[in-house]
Amino acid sequence: MNLDYSIKDFIQIVEGELYGNSTVEKITQIHTDTRKILITENSAFFSLKGNFRDGNEFVFAAFEKGIRVFIVSELPDLEIYKDCIFVLVSNGLEALQKLATYHRSQFRYPVIAITGSNGKTTVKEYLYHFLKRKYRIVRSPKSYNSQLGVALSLLEMTDNYNLALIEVGISQEGEMEILEKMIDPTYGVFTGFGQAHRYNFADWKVHLTEKLILFRNTQKNFFTANLDSDCKIIIEETLENVKFSSKEIEIEKKNYNSIQLENLKTTHLVCEEFDITSAEWEESIKDLPILAMRMEQFDGIQNNLILNDTYNMDKDALLQSLEYQLSIAKNRKRIVILGLDKNTQKDQTEITELVDAFKPDQLIFFDNDAILPIDFKDSVILIKGSRSLQMQKLAQQFRIKKHKTFIEINLSALRHNLTFIKSLLKPTTKILAMVKASAYGNGIEKISGFLKNIGTEYFGVAYADEGVELRSFDSETPILVMNAESEAFEDCINFNLEPAIYSFDQLNEFVEELIVSQKINYPIHIKLDTGMNRLGFLLEDINEIAEAVLSQPEVYVKSVYSHLADSDNQESTGFTLEQLNLFEKAANKLESLLGYNVTKHILNSEGVLNHRQGQFDMVRLGIAMYGISNLHAEKLEPVISWYSAISQIREIKKGECVGYNCAFVAKQDMTIAIVPVGYGDGFKRTLGEGKGGVYLKNKFCSVLGKVCMDMIIVDVTGLNAEPKNEIEIIGEYQNIIEFAKRAGTIPYDILTGFSQRVHRIYIED
Repeated sequence: MNLDYSIKDFIQIVEGELYGNSTVEKITQIHTDTRKILITENSAFFSLKGNFRDGNEFVFAAFEKGIRVFIVSELPDLEIYKDCIFVLVSNGLEALQKLATYHRSQFRYPVIAITGSNGKTTVKEYLYHFLKRKYRIVRSPKSYNSQLGVALSLLEMTDNYNLALIEVGISQEGEMEILEKMIDPTYGVFTGFGQAHRYNFADWKVHLTEKLILFRNTQKNFFTANLDSDCKIIIEETLENVKFSSKEIEIEKKNYNSIQLENLKTTHLVCEEFDITSAEWEESIKDLPILAMRMEQFDGIQNNLILNDTYNMDKDALLQSLEYQLSIAKNRKRIVILGLDKNTQKDQTEITELVDAFKPDQLIFFDNDAILPIDFKDSVILIKGSRSLQMQKLAQQFRIKKHKTFIEINLSALRHNLTFIKSLLKPTTKILAMVKASAYGNGIEKISGFLKNIGTEYFGVAYADEGVELRSFDSETPILVMNAESEAFEDCINFNLEPAIYSFDQLNEFVEELIVSQKINYPIHIKLDTGMNRLGFLLEDINEIAEAVLSQPEVYVKSVYSHLADSDNQESTGFTLEQLNLFEKAANKLESLLGYNVTKHILNSEGVLNHRQGQFDMVRLGIAMYGISNLHAEKLEPVISWYSAISQIREIKKGECVGYNCAFVAKQDMTIAIVPVGYGDGFKRTLGEGKGGVYLKNKFCSVLGKVCMDMIIVDVTGLNAEPKNEIEIIGEYQNIIEFAKRAGTIPYDILTGFSQRVHRIYIED
């Protein structure tokens, strides 16, 4: 991005109100994400509000990185920000769009706007490939086609280019009006019309009409010919200067599937308008780039290739998946496995006809209650269906793996839980996500990355080595170390970790380490004991804490916090209310003595759900993010499921014993199943001898005998069980709270007890 707007012009364009002063004279760069700030000179930070984050909360982070111009919808404490300009607007995104609209108007070269239900990115990249030899092209990065993405794409326009390719997407009514005014396209390209986002519109006509708003002022519009007659009628009645890509093109068609051919026809039509000769076209197509698809592709058992497209059962997406399967199968068999939920079962006949047109070797409609043989060999297997049918699990049965036991972590449920919890809080309350013990056994790298992407401002760990691990893939997010031992102080300093200080001896030791490291003004967090009687300063130490901190320039207090001891007790809340009262008085006193603002936090997961009046400035979330709560489980979604599969079936006679020490003796003839999960995986030994069990075909199967390190033996009498049948350990029929009760423990123990050898699968709708 290379803008050139004086501060005065910039403020007029975004229609904001100026506060503060700065030596910055012009704006050349725009930032909306503090994680991506590299250039700070002459840069402005737009604070945008979304479903999961409020950009106003990231102003200080941008300030620390060197930004001095901020466009905000809420003014911060200006005393904190020296040499800064704040531009107050009613809506950050609208202000950014005003800037993009004005910026676009400064250029006279053609802008090609590309929209459609599918194929937008493909057509954009194809056009770039064919036109780049004659034109200097600026184009939307990746799939920047949203209200924000389009604005950022337009701001990339400069005099160095003479053609722009802008990708445009909408998901609801009213969006295209805004985008069309911003882009003011010279030409329009329509790549296809399908089911994507259709549910947000009254009917398909409303959906199509909304898309066509983009082309109402263009000079010429190019449409794929792959549209039904009703669509074409509306298009021709609505727009002028419309061309459909019906002309055949001279290429080796055997190298492309029909979807690719339609996209190529559309781009060829556009290229003709821009004077690309047939010779130039033929030369360019020789090195046409291969674009990545959304589906997951992996090698499967028995020399199968698996195409895992278990995102939805959209028919347009199914068509593309079938095309891709056909294009890569060559001489291998093609197996299509589809899952239809209650919304798509009515379309089974139409879907069957669609699949039959590709003549696969086998089409299977998968039923969760059916047993699907997975003895296919040397095949390309396409698996597609709604997440609600848990088709992802089916796909994983085909994956080459050494251990049949796996944990499924539903990131969509994690997002739901965080959104619900955030709805209980004030907009200004920050969230610190606890990711100790490898994010409660769920994988610290994957979970912390996901949480950060949806707006988590702070992370908490138990020990410094966990913080060091987190720093290896997150260099920016603040990390609070709850149990900062003196042996780890050097790591805290080297890896920018913020220690919790809970005693004067510990404070003195950390200050000594800072002096050796020649560090000043290092953030620390003061831990107060308000009734837990674990780590923490006593409340009568407040004056001495303030004196100690103020006498040492090496440190400053970033936050003061405490820990609730009885937050899930709703029958008797007196103890918790007393803790909240004591903490508030002590924290306010410390802040007053220090003479500067300090972040205050005391609520844990159950505290947020039961006592949100004590949220103060920040809350610490842990196990509730994973859908676990003693009192509010119905409002949360379970994140963790645990599965295995039967290794072997055995018939035993009355009087025969099972397992070590003959701990179980059959009182009748029985059928037993051996399942490859044991205490080495986290399946507690206390679940043996009938105390615990698993589910097969929705039926509870109790554990017989003792739990072994690597396997259990369960009773499957009368269930017609077979090897490879899926076993649910934790899931729909036995949640983690019930499982923990059977084990005589708590969900924390179960979560953090999963072995690293158990494969984790992350899914997201």
